[in-house]
Amino acid sequence: MSASAPSPAVVSEAAPPVARAQEVLTPQALAFLGELHRRFAPRRAELLELRHRRRAEIARTATLDFLPETAHIRDGDWQVAPSPAALEDRRVEITGPTDRKMTINALNSGARIWLADFEDASAPTWENVIGGQVNLIDAYERRIDFTSPEGKAYALKDAAELATVVARPRGWHLAERHLTVDGEQVPGGLVDFGLYFFHNAQRLIDLGKGPYFYLPKTESHLEARLWNEVFVFAQDHLGIPQGTVRATVLIETITAAYEMEEILYELREHASGLNAGRWDYLFSIVKNFRDGGERFVLPDRNAVTMTAPFMRAYTELLVRTCHKRGAHAIGGMAAFIPSRRDAAVNELAFQKVKADKDREAGDGFDGSWVAHPDLVPIARASFDAVLGERPNQKDRLREDVRVTAAELIDIASLKARPTYEGLRNAVQVGIRYIEAWLRGSGAVAIFNLMEDAATAEISRSQIWQWTNAGVVFEGEPEVKATPELVRQVAADELVAIRTEVGEDAFAAGKWTEAHELLLRTALDAEYVEFLTLPAYEQLAG
Repeated sequence: MSASAPSPAVVSEAAPPVARAQEVLTPQALAFLGELHRRFAPRRAELLELRHRRRAEIARTATLDFLPETAHIRDGDWQVAPSPAALEDRRVEITGPTDRKMTINALNSGARIWLADFEDASAPTWENVIGGQVNLIDAYERRIDFTSPEGKAYALKDAAELATVVARPRGWHLAERHLTVDGEQVPGGLVDFGLYFFHNAQRLIDLGKGPYFYLPKTESHLEARLWNEVFVFAQDHLGIPQGTVRATVLIETITAAYEMEEILYELREHASGLNAGRWDYLFSIVKNFRDGGERFVLPDRNAVTMTAPFMRAYTELLVRTCHKRGAHAIGGMAAFIPSRRDAAVNELAFQKVKADKDREAGDGFDGSWVAHPDLVPIARASFDAVLGERPNQKDRLREDVRVTAAELIDIASLKARPTYEGLRNAVQVGIRYIEAWLRGSGAVAIFNLMEDAATAEISRSQIWQWTNAGVVFEGEPEVKATPELVRQVAADELVAIRTEVGEDAFAAGKWTEAHELLLRTALDAEYVEFLTLPAYEQLAG
């Protein structure tokens, strides 16, 4: 490190103690975070301002189009860097937070990839932020184990059987309050990336793999360009060969869907693929077109399947784009959590998961996500049937796919309409998820589905959209979405939860805070850009 190195990141005095934090927050690691912040935080702030300007333009025009100024990239003859061996076969990927038990179970799951999540499946308490880094280091050093309160022991399988880790840092919009540089909070994404890269890049190379990342909430190719600049600097600064980093970008915003090729192009020396993230994608549509009128009103979230015309346009364009450029196309989440008590529920859900994964494999995806180890064999069978011994199907170019700009936002083609039960479900899931998040848990099983922050975002956004549009619910001609109705449904749900969990558990939880936060972010006249921003202010730790 040069003699003129800037001051390091500083840990807040308010940061609670975390076991072994000193192993992660070393002077050298904090100096590295200081470098990242000074170099890249200013551009990150500019890009967040560009998001606001673009959103204002969408509000004015109620439309989006492919960028005319980047047509030469879409028309050009280029490919992303060849895939490293560890990422050639991605037929099943499991997702989950980086707590100790999940780390072991995910690595042992039989999936090819584990998305080790510091983002939507992890509430960003200091314990989760730093403890997750400790757990990943321990996993690579094979010194990780876990014993449950019931006495069940967990340990890693042989190295050859373990999933390859692809870590997901926080999105550009989130800051880390417990780390500052020159008095400014460090962007959460730079914290998660920086600590993981600093401690594990060489360690992973020695294991025959590398520092691989999922990039969330990307809204433009300019944001992808910033990540690429971070990668180039980090590799150079720590003496890691250029191109060692690999990044898979989640196409989970409607604006990014119009810039898939440009995003891959910006990251081309580091790009691994694109992923179709369903709930955040729908959330992004509501957020961007929330004042676009009736034609942008989405029905119940569970009524928007991946076979909806605008969702088909999005996923098929993603496959075509990836394979045209030599990148992997990774499908969406199977969020079902098997029931230990209801075999009939499991059978029906497993059939739906199989149909979903069969469709993705048939469409040309190279792999897909699951939220639970029991779903790994189901997803694997769907891709095995198409791939056989091949690691992927990037040779399926899908040149038959032709997607227009209008088709990506053709919400009006959906026949389904919002229902009163859809409103109740949005309130139920929203309160239950936010309550768990405020207690520090970001991956929450609710009604046999593994939910993360994207679920709460689409839930509160749909409530906002329906009440602002004055939606009359399907089959309920006398029932209109109003703030008063939402408050009544939320009050009834709070009573039901109190009865369900009992007085002691209710009092010990964060139920009232969750109820109030859902109503605030769902009913305030000014739409809150991200639920997690006000929620972070209430997060203990």
